[in-house]
Amino acid sequence: MTKKEIIGYTTGVFDMFHIGHLNILKSAKGMCDKLIVGVTIDELVSYKEKKAIIPFEDRIEIVRSIKYVDAAVPQGDMDKVEACKKLKVNYLFIGDDWYDTGRFNEIEKNLKKIGVEVIYFPYTKSISSTMIRQKISKEK
Repeated sequence: MTKKEIIGYTTGVFDMFHIGHLNILKSAKGMCDKLIVGVTIDELVSYKEKKAIIPFEDRIEIVRSIKYVDAAVPQGDMDKVEACKKLKVNYLFIGDDWYDTGRFNEIEKNLKKIGVEVIYFPYTKSISSTMIRQKISKEK
C-alpha cells in the first residue's frame, strides 16, 4: 500500500524576500510532502494599494529556488478555495495575523467543506517588507 502524498499550499507577495518568508516556507514544508507556493502577480499586489519593488518574474524565480519549495505558481486572484481545489491540497498554510478574522473565517469554513485544513503559523513580527521599505526611505 502506498502512502498518500500530503500537499501543502501557501501564498504571498514575497517582495524583498526576508527571514519571515523563509520561516513560513520552512515550517510549511515540514508538514507536507510537496509544498506549492502561490506568488502574487504584480496586478494583484495593488489590492493592498501597494506596488511590489521586485517584479513578479524575479519574485517567482526566487521562491522557486528555495529548497523548501517544490513548485511555485502565479497567484492571480484571492480565491483560496478555488486554488486549493485546483491544486488538490490537504493543507493551506497562512500567517496567524489572519486567524479569527471575519474574512478568513468564511474561507476556512469553505475549505473545511472540501477537506482542506488551515494551519496558522506565527507571523514573524520583527520583519516585513513594509518595515524594510520604511527603513530604506528613512535612510535616504
